[in-house]
Amino acid sequence: MLDMGFEPQIRKIIEQIRPDRQVLMWSATWPKEVRNLAEEFLNNYLQINIGSLQLAANHNIHQIVEVCDDVEKPDMLLKLLGDISHEPDNKAIIFVETKRGVDEITRAVQRNGFNAMAIHGDKSQQDRDYVLADFRSGRTNILVATDVAARGLGE
Repeated sequence: MLDMGFEPQIRKIIEQIRPDRQVLMWSATWPKEVRNLAEEFLNNYLQINIGSLQLAANHNIHQIVEVCDDVEKPDMLLKLLGDISHEPDNKAIIFVETKRGVDEITRAVQRNGFNAMAIHGDKSQQDRDYVLADFRSGRTNILVATDVAARGLGE
């Protein structure tokens, strides 16, 4: 909710609640803004972390970052996918900001002959499980996901 700009509304709600309230907060990440809000409004709070606080890239994954203009992105993506698709065991995850963008990029990649599937929050849990099973098994080797959906991929 903080990412979406709701901090003023959250502050307004908290200010109108009794001081002896119980507050529970969940977050897939613990950025500075969330930490500051917790420290400001929670008394004697307990923070429970699941997983590592120190995020590190998997050293077995080859990451590619290409800087290009927006108009160059579609061609660059198709070139990179072509480069990595020569090996049948290679897989790619493409992160996209919006759910609509995920669907658009998935369709574009599929139109160009690549086996790609999409995962994001508008998909049912059953659809997400199916897509992940296909990606993990290698039935599809390209996964297009929002960053929010991607947080659960390692589970």
